[in-house]
Amino acid sequence: MNINFARTRETMVEQQIRPWDVLDVRVLDTLGTLPREAFVADALRGLAYADTELPLGHGETMMKPVLEGRCLQALLPLAHESVLEIGTGSGYLAACLGRLAREVVSVEQHADLAEVAQARLANAGVGNVNVRNADAMTWNPGRSFDVMCVTGAVDTLPARFLEWLNPNGRMFVVRGRAPVMEAVLVHRTVNGSRIETLFETELPYLTGAAPAPAFTL
Repeated sequence: MNINFARTRETMVEQQIRPWDVLDVRVLDTLGTLPREAFVADALRGLAYADTELPLGHGETMMKPVLEGRCLQALLPLAHESVLEIGTGSGYLAACLGRLAREVVSVEQHADLAEVAQARLANAGVGNVNVRNADAMTWNPGRSFDVMCVTGAVDTLPARFLEWLNPNGRMFVVRGRAPVMEAVLVHRTVNGSRIETLFETELPYLTGAAPAPAFTL
């Protein structure tokens, strides 16, 4: 199967990303030049730029390109900023964040996904992303960050996540209960936090962040 990935990547940007009002030049340049096909399994390379989630194993999925674009535009990491990503998955979004920010620490609970993602990042020449194999619900980074990106949904935002944000930091997260979930940008303020609603979407829950099962009679 011979695919012109450069052309397919351009089509993704022009037909999927831009129509969703992702217009920041740095974000579009990152999405338009980073080889997404290098972050998916060989059997799925033909779907690397499709408007769909892709399976990663362990019940995990790779976000749709439009959601990744909206996430990056909402966060807009600057070249001097540090980023914490919860849920490395394929490593692609971590690579995008690494292109935009000074450094990225990415946490992945599945050891095999973490290992593969780190190798893919190295092969793509992204050297400022450090993948950690850990459970974000029990792990402690021992530091704080300017930007956080949570790639799985939460029923309610864990308080510990907010503690990892620097003053005036910001966090992208999807919260709520299916089928009505919302992507929000959480801003760390002097008095706590301020939440900015972005758009409706749906993601699988982050392990340990799903709602408690409801008992019915």
